Amino acid sequence: MDSGKQITFPLLMCVGTAVIGSLQFGYNTGVINAPQKIIEQFINDTWKERYNEEITKGSQTAIWSVAVAIFSVGGILGSFSVGLFVNRFGRKNSMLIVNVLAFIAAALMGFSKMAASWEMLIIGRFVVGLYSGLSTGFVPMYVGEVSPTALRGAMGTLHQLGIVVGILIAQVFGLDIIMGSEHLWPLLLSFTFLPAVIQCVLLPMCPESPRFLLINRNEENKAKTVLKKLRGCSDVSADMQEMKEESRQMMREKKVTIKELVTSPLYRQPLIVAIVLQLSQQLSGINAVFYYSTKIFETAGVEQPVYATIGAGVVNTAFTVVSLFIVERAGRRSLHMVGLLGMAGSAVLMTVAVALLDQVTWMSYLSIVAIFAFVAFFEIGPGPIPWFIVAELFSQGPRPSAIALAGLSNWTANFIVGMSFQYVQDICGPYVFIIFTVLLLLFFIFTYFKVPETKGRTFDEISAGFRRTAAMDVEKHSPEELNSLGADSQL
Repeated sequence: MDSGKQITFPLLMCVGTAVIGSLQFGYNTGVINAPQKIIEQFINDTWKERYNEEITKGSQTAIWSVAVAIFSVGGILGSFSVGLFVNRFGRKNSMLIVNVLAFIAAALMGFSKMAASWEMLIIGRFVVGLYSGLSTGFVPMYVGEVSPTALRGAMGTLHQLGIVVGILIAQVFGLDIIMGSEHLWPLLLSFTFLPAVIQCVLLPMCPESPRFLLINRNEENKAKTVLKKLRGCSDVSADMQEMKEESRQMMREKKVTIKELVTSPLYRQPLIVAIVLQLSQQLSGINAVFYYSTKIFETAGVEQPVYATIGAGVVNTAFTVVSLFIVERAGRRSLHMVGLLGMAGSAVLMTVAVALLDQVTWMSYLSIVAIFAFVAFFEIGPGPIPWFIVAELFSQGPRPSAIALAGLSNWTANFIVGMSFQYVQDICGPYVFIIFTVLLLLFFIFTYFKVPETKGRTFDEISAGFRRTAAMDVEKHSPEELNSLGADSQL
């Protein structure tokens, strides 16, 4: 069997352990939905105890909104700090260190009721957001660097699978018969400590990224040993050759700071592609569906909306698995376009169904089908692909800075949608998803014209393609300037 396509136990162990970070991100995204009314009651009771008066509706909404949205603020700061960690501590150690944040967050949220403090709940949500923001940078980077080129897409999809499984676990655990009850909701929110313990046990058994060892630490023998273990064969010359080529490229390509990445014309095109792909994920409307799906199902006349929401979570997980198997056959670009177009069609269907709900009774079934289709198409393309394609678009020098910037744009868009959707929905009513339809079509056009196919290509081949394009755009630059940015080998 071709070692480039062989899935070995050490490889699965590394990827599986790393993806626990993705699961944490998903869990903490979805966990706050189900117990909303119970937590609002806790805020009200605490207020009454402190100030001997009922809380106003405005104050309660403000405290609740901050508790939900502060998670994204932590995520923004975390994703922006990815480069600081991975360059200093390496990929594996960074994932290990940030579990401290998961433990702090679990303690704050878990004891918030006992301490009668919604402030502890808010700080805990911020800290777990910080952890999740860092994880969304570390996990795709580590997974991309340990996986063979032929399996990079499939392995990269596991990051998204971890996220959706986390969301589904949160939805199930959030049922009032499990942990979404008045007494157990602090345990529901602090449950995040358990995956952190598991990751702390397993990570020391995983190797550091061979790319980091060879290119950043210059430890060739160590990198070769790790590769042999990961690939399950003694001949890893092709992988070593690819990494050495990238290393040589890096000698010509100085470490790229975020400022240099933004200002250099040579990185402009891949950076725009990376950021727009992240925006296409968040501004697709998927989080609007997940944050408010129970409410949408209620509007659609569904009798047990919480179970319909769990149904959407199951569809979400199932289609991430489908994407896992087809991403290396169909390619990143084509799957992303199919997903965007399918979501746009589903959004139109959803709008029609909700608008005609009062006149036509069976429209409630159509709205459920439309939501399920919307979620399914999201997981075929816009869900998994933006996460790992960023690591593919950049070589080792600018990769940490690029992932930090892409993560920043992803989390910022997440925050904007989370904060504004309810207000926009009040203004637009059933036509709110038309906004997302327009955005989805714009992202489709951008992907068609600007996004390259990265399937089966090495990191260096992908960045070389961009360098050629950039070199044509910047012929006015001096050879010395181009040389310092690593473009000389392609001119």
